[in-house]
Amino acid sequence: MIPSYLTIEPSVQAALLQHRPVVALESTIISHGMPYPKNVETARAVEQAIREQGAVPATIAIFGGRCHVGLTDTELAYFGKAKDVWKVSLRDMPYVISKGLYGATTVAATMRIASMAGIKIFVTGGIGGVHRGAETSMDISADLTEMAATSVAVVSAGVKSILDIGLTLEYLETKGIPVVTMGQDAFPSFYSRKSGYASPLRLDSPAEIAALLDAKWSMGLEGSVLIANPVAAENEMPADEMELHIQLALVAAAQQSVRGKEITPFLLKYIADHTKGESLETNIALIKQNAAAGASIAVALSNMAS
Repeated sequence: MIPSYLTIEPSVQAALLQHRPVVALESTIISHGMPYPKNVETARAVEQAIREQGAVPATIAIFGGRCHVGLTDTELAYFGKAKDVWKVSLRDMPYVISKGLYGATTVAATMRIASMAGIKIFVTGGIGGVHRGAETSMDISADLTEMAATSVAVVSAGVKSILDIGLTLEYLETKGIPVVTMGQDAFPSFYSRKSGYASPLRLDSPAEIAALLDAKWSMGLEGSVLIANPVAAENEMPADEMELHIQLALVAAAQQSVRGKEITPFLLKYIADHTKGESLETNIALIKQNAAAGASIAVALSNMAS
């Protein structure tokens, strides 16, 4: 990307120049993941959770054709209310930038922009992956291919449970992307602490994870590491209960011919509506928890370099 397309907020730029820990955040969760005003409240709370751990938050979005790394409070509020914001993955970036549009970045786009700015840790709720029925639809998120190429670690509550978790783990293995779960042997499934799949790797502290990241990148092994941080037990929703809602959401999506990049927001909203907001509250709790974990890892990684 031409540097003129990149705008770094002053406090983020200062932290990067001083080699202090910075944590990237996506903006799709604001514009397409939650209703207003919950989205803005959550975004502010997530940024604060990062600050409390000693790191600097950098929410990433596209404003008027420029990639912004770090948003002002006014810019963040804009994304919470605006109705004409693009959901931007990698394929959309050239169009949105060349047309001077506004875009909320997905995991893949956020990773790429974070990498351009020199940020190594990115926090989200759950990553995209191989969709259910992908053997016929070929619907595989660009998040996975981006993780294979870009050296930015991703902290999430596992893979979104609306996806095919088993196939997603297989795809990650094929691409050589380490998958490590914090503090337990079971791989989590976003709303729930368990998915029915064992985690390929387990580490129990931010320092251990920072050491893994340092070892990987020091050896010239490019690409991401998926750091799965299970939702706290008091906030999780039972996996079998969630599966019932997911199945109904998938049927509704098929009936309404929802597909492509609209499918995930549709499914999440359907599930939130049919769990009386419980799934939304779990989503909010886990993203805050991930923010604290990601900031702790960023601090540990920064300490190793100092």
